[in-house]
Amino acid sequence: MAEELPDTAAEHAASALGPESDLFEDLDAAGFGEALTQAVRASLASPGDTALAGIRLATDLARIPFIATTRWLGGEAQPPVPPDPKDRRFADPAWDANPVFYSVRLAYLAACRFARDVVGSAELEADAARKAAMALDLLLDALAPTNFLATNPAALKRAFETAGGSLLKGAQNFLDDLVHNEGRPRQVDTSGFEVGRNLACTPAKVVYRNELMELLQYEPRTEQVHANPMLCSPPWINKYYVMDLAPDRSFVQWAVDHGRTVFVISYKNPSKDMSGTTMDDYLVNGPQKALDVIQEITGAETVDIVGLCLGGALTGITAAYLQQAGDRRIGALTLLNTMLDYAEPGALGTFTDRRTIEKLEKKMRREGTLEGSSMAGTFDVLRANDLIFNYVVSNWLMGKNPPAFDILAWNADSTRMPAEMHAFYLRNFYLENKLAAGELEIAGKTIDLSVIKAPTYVVSAINDHIVPWQSAYRTVGLVSGPVRFALSSGGHIAGIVSPPGPKVWHMIAETESLPATAQGWREIAERHDGSWWEDWARWSTAHSGPLQDPPRMGSATYPVLGDGPGEYIRT
Repeated sequence: MAEELPDTAAEHAASALGPESDLFEDLDAAGFGEALTQAVRASLASPGDTALAGIRLATDLARIPFIATTRWLGGEAQPPVPPDPKDRRFADPAWDANPVFYSVRLAYLAACRFARDVVGSAELEADAARKAAMALDLLLDALAPTNFLATNPAALKRAFETAGGSLLKGAQNFLDDLVHNEGRPRQVDTSGFEVGRNLACTPAKVVYRNELMELLQYEPRTEQVHANPMLCSPPWINKYYVMDLAPDRSFVQWAVDHGRTVFVISYKNPSKDMSGTTMDDYLVNGPQKALDVIQEITGAETVDIVGLCLGGALTGITAAYLQQAGDRRIGALTLLNTMLDYAEPGALGTFTDRRTIEKLEKKMRREGTLEGSSMAGTFDVLRANDLIFNYVVSNWLMGKNPPAFDILAWNADSTRMPAEMHAFYLRNFYLENKLAAGELEIAGKTIDLSVIKAPTYVVSAINDHIVPWQSAYRTVGLVSGPVRFALSSGGHIAGIVSPPGPKVWHMIAETESLPATAQGWREIAERHDGSWWEDWARWSTAHSGPLQDPPRMGSATYPVLGDGPGEYIRT
């Protein structure tokens, strides 16, 4: 699925209800507003729990002045709802030192508890209950006192220090976002980034192009390379260069520096005339065709594949599809933050029930594609405090400019999804979980993942809420070959853009037979300082064949068409 921002710098770099109204419209299309309404009605129909919650709220509010005064006078008093020390919204010292702001925070937290008690007491079906809870959380996050100037001490302090300059700049930011960014606060300053210059800039050549993808071949950086070339299969929900982000933050560069001949698929951003493009098309004209080109250029008998997210799912499908056809050319597999079993898809499951998918299908049939901004809004909602309201405060109330950060710049470079393919994906993967069940039909074959006997390296990130690591671990039981599972620090993207450094870590279980469950693996896994890139490099070396001279760039059949990162990355 579409990619989420990292849990490191993006959380720190990364509104009012009106400017974010389009997000709420998307939620309403998914039934969130209806579910919340049902919860409120159900709670009113059984007033006992609601009355108890109301009594507790009244008691909490009545106690707040006494508690605030006691603390102001130097005494100790236990707040009715203890603040979460990890909640960065209330990090300013005034929330503890100033009795007025202290009272405002306690009143807000008490009101939040009341609202959650009321909605949580409603007897609803599981899907409706999850949607109601998520809609309520978004509403409560939007109404947090930190999102309003009069009740944000940090913003008031900055306004005083800048003689009102921050307020003027914040108003300018707000108006600019209202006119040019659909009313959403910008998450990143992209002006300093350019693909081919400081993004997606590892030297490469375009050696093949069809109506769906370009194939890039990266120039060697070592005197000799391993015999097996490596194909990177990215998701087409975002552009490929998250795998080749920036110098020294590029997984592709890391692989090339460790003696791999790397090829990468760069998918075309679908336009409305590609609405009928299917998953079959992506398999046949994507990795399968790329394998043909790679073998012709390099002469290699075996090609390793590294797949990311949806590109990882297609990697698993391609490996099984070719194996079932008697095609043995795929070697070792690496699956990065990939879900092959969608039984427990995490928070995204709330957006992929049958009714919501049916509504989305109608919209996509009408428009031909699903806009990247629509998917981005969905992922923002999953972490609204970090990805929406954090920037409301920073950009609009504090008058600061959004950060200049490579991952955020990549994330803003969104893509569309063809209607036919995306509808198939949502129904067959999220709704019916056919891939894991061995019932998925692709390009004339029913895919059986158990035929995959190649060595497989599976990476997941501990804070990934798009592909929960426990769901990624289920891959261990779906393939038949030896699997090495690595759990990385970070989230869906920071877990992948994870160059060696002092702040990253990973976990490995040094056993040939992995436990059947994620919890069983966690109990025996050991934590190691450093990046999983380093462990992968050692594993990859053992499975990528002997060293030899680098292959040519392109061939007579597939000549070089131009320099990387190519044309499709700019569509």
